[in-house]
Amino acid sequence: MTIGFVAAVRNAMLDAITTQTGGSAKLRIYAGTRPATGGAETTVLAELTCNATFAPAASGGVLTLNSITSAAASASGTATWARLLKSDGTTIIADMSVGTSGADLNLNSTALSSGATVSVTSATITAGNP
Repeated sequence: MTIGFVAAVRNAMLDAITTQTGGSAKLRIYAGTRPATGGAETTVLAELTCNATFAPAASGGVLTLNSITSAAASASGTATWARLLKSDGTTIIADMSVGTSGADLNLNSTALSSGATVSVTSATITAGNP
């Protein structure tokens, strides 16, 4: 059985992510097998910059990120996972799956081509079960 948290607790957990992330966080997208959280990077396909204000306060157990700046892919490959880092580009906040549907981070296509624009039209993080 899973633990269910009330919305106020889920919101506080999510707001802690915003606090830890700070302004202009980096979202790095990778090809290859996702390592254990914080593990060694695989092939970097793209790095996008999050808004200077990461997200407004969480509501209903959901954190809706502010805009993420599009960027050109630095390599070609299939996006399989992503890492959220502070703006310093080294402090790891979270690792997540990447897909086109049902993943932690959903892209229009996971097939990225070097030089092509990579964009995230919307992103949310959900905490726990109600």
